[in-house]
Amino acid sequence: MIKKYSVLICLVISVILLVIATLSYPGGSLLDKNSVGFDWSKNFISNLFATEAINGSENPGRIWAIIGMAFHSVGYGIFFINMSKKISPRQWAAILKIIGLTNIIFIFLIATPLHDLGTISIILTLAGLFTITVFILMSKLHFLKFCCIVCLLTYYGFFSVFGLGYLGLSVVMQKIYIISSMLLVLGLEYFTKYEDFKQIKSGGQNIQATSR
Repeated sequence: MIKKYSVLICLVISVILLVIATLSYPGGSLLDKNSVGFDWSKNFISNLFATEAINGSENPGRIWAIIGMAFHSVGYGIFFINMSKKISPRQWAAILKIIGLTNIIFIFLIATPLHDLGTISIILTLAGLFTITVFILMSKLHFLKFCCIVCLLTYYGFFSVFGLGYLGLSVVMQKIYIISSMLLVLGLEYFTKYEDFKQIKSGGQNIQATSR
């Protein structure tokens, strides 16, 4: 039972611990150094991992945020490994498995002084979700097709506004892409199976279609 729901358990615990961390965050944001507490529309999640809050106070919520990120990294890692077992083309299954194993380390690094290196996990996660989306689009899982596209758009939206320097909007988009990603991960984890993809060849064609 625990193995079956490991991804859900990890992500739920992660969210709970991160919320606790936000409630313990003293205050201060990139937009307002004198703000009180954690503001979801002004603070980046990364603010929770600093030993000192932006307003200069000690951050007691840091330990909760670090543990929460550890569960988050394990949850995403297990998810990609599980998805690799559902994808029939071996080379793509291997890629998803590597992303899963690598992300267990890199996602957690976001909560450490190696934060910048840890952000590589965002690219890896996006690459993994993009790969899965390609297979979903060739399946009969129509609702998940819509969910995959929407999730990818939130990622691209975040990169766009952040790259253009719109920090205020970037803070909001960060929460949107994280939430959409988590919901998609749970949807893919529990509403897909090997049979949904087994007839898809590595070349992107459906076996039944090519045999006609």
